[in-house]
Amino acid sequence: MKFGINLPNFGAQMTPEGMLTWTREAERLGFDTVLVSDHLALTDDAHRRSPAPFYESLATLSWLAGQTETVRLGAGVLIAAHRHPIALARATATIDRLSGGRLVVGFGVGWAPRAFDVLGVDFRRRGALTDHTLDALVEAWTSDTVTYRGHRVHTAPRPVQDPHPPLWIGGNGPRALERVNRVGTAWHPLHPDRQLCARAAGVLAEGKEFAPRIFFLPTNTPVDPNSRPLGYGTPDQIRADIAFLRDAGADHVILDTDPGDQRLRRHWKEDLELIRFAAQTLEIG
Repeated sequence: MKFGINLPNFGAQMTPEGMLTWTREAERLGFDTVLVSDHLALTDDAHRRSPAPFYESLATLSWLAGQTETVRLGAGVLIAAHRHPIALARATATIDRLSGGRLVVGFGVGWAPRAFDVLGVDFRRRGALTDHTLDALVEAWTSDTVTYRGHRVHTAPRPVQDPHPPLWIGGNGPRALERVNRVGTAWHPLHPDRQLCARAAGVLAEGKEFAPRIFFLPTNTPVDPNSRPLGYGTPDQIRADIAFLRDAGADHVILDTDPGDQRLRRHWKEDLELIRFAAQTLEIG
């Protein structure tokens, strides 16, 4: 099982120094992956959850790639309908090439309607637009030329990774699972409950990976097992959660140190200690 860290690339408590320090420390500790979040148009509905300044995902990943060596870098997840698929293919292939094949690309349908309005995208069609983007992206990643809207487009540079960068599909519902089984590499649900995780092996097609994102919020005293989410509890409870996920077939686990509103009041250095404690607790590296 591999472990990753969810890097909050937003908020007054996070700075470029903080993002780089987090990522380099995750690399030093032996984490496999660092993921960032995505909002291209940060409207009020999204701003309440992920406040400005919000660093653009692909630019941030490119910047981090140039200052790291081994850790994989990715998005968890990009909003597929918010970017043109040909532009997205160019940007992601370039990052994968320049990073030496270290890019992970996650996609979701998006949940903030106002951002769709700003970008001129129909919120009601976000599922169909996501499917279109995924298909176009895979074709562009794996072909020297593609035909789009009647024109031939040259796609090089191709990604380093063969056949293409890992394609993680976010979302906890049945449509997300359909996308994983059709075109994805891994299922990347956000804070799934135990019941959903236990179903993973039965709903994922052969060869598809399970890469859930859970909390890493250690406590000094045990938390009621009937109400706690995965990753919230004593170190022993969290280790039991990891064992449960391993038995459920998880290939990767992304750890999220964000407990909600508290992130807006904490400095990034405090969460850096959580990364170190996670590596120690889970014997990473």
